[in-house]
Amino acid sequence: METGEKKAIGAKNFLYPMPTTLVGAQVNGKPNYLTVAFCGIVQASPPMIAVTLGKMHYTNGGIKENQCFSVNIPSRHMVEVTDYCGIVSGKRIDKSEIFETFYGKLEKAPMIRECPVNLECRLVDTLDLGGASEVFIGEIVESYAEERFLCNEIPDIEKIEPIVFSMYDNNYWGIGERLGKAWSVGKKFGENNNEKKAENNELKEINIAGVIGRK
Repeated sequence: METGEKKAIGAKNFLYPMPTTLVGAQVNGKPNYLTVAFCGIVQASPPMIAVTLGKMHYTNGGIKENQCFSVNIPSRHMVEVTDYCGIVSGKRIDKSEIFETFYGKLEKAPMIRECPVNLECRLVDTLDLGGASEVFIGEIVESYAEERFLCNEIPDIEKIEPIVFSMYDNNYWGIGERLGKAWSVGKKFGENNNEKKAENNELKEINIAGVIGRK
């Protein structure tokens, strides 16, 4: 792999790519959905997820009032409606009729039936780090998916076809090809690296023997 000189490009959130999700909350008695890319795993057990929303968003009040929310994973075929939910505010546009909504165990965390995967979350904590946003940490109480999006009871990324987001140039992207199995493909690198070390050590021994032989 070729390398070149690094250039400083600023202290910004260049964490690429970012997931594209639709966060759902019940606001004033109606389901509301907001497009969110600031979303990530907090821990595996118990399963927790964090979503970061600007303090001005309409959705925030519903999350706080009902102490729950949902994270819905749209497919690439939903890119237009997904973007629309981030363009318009629930304060002015009723987004309750855009999708077919269903509810789960918590009864007040609206989820989108059209999305391949849905995460139903109980609010655990809200963090205010002093900026323009607040972080909602939720424990995932249940996950939902249609059988056609699963492989061995696990969501299949190729079947889901999720949307990923690149910040600062504001573009949506699809996913590419599978590169290898995690915690497996790296073993080959280790084996090759050990072989190279063994070869280098052997060459060193040959060179040393040659030098000694000439003395």
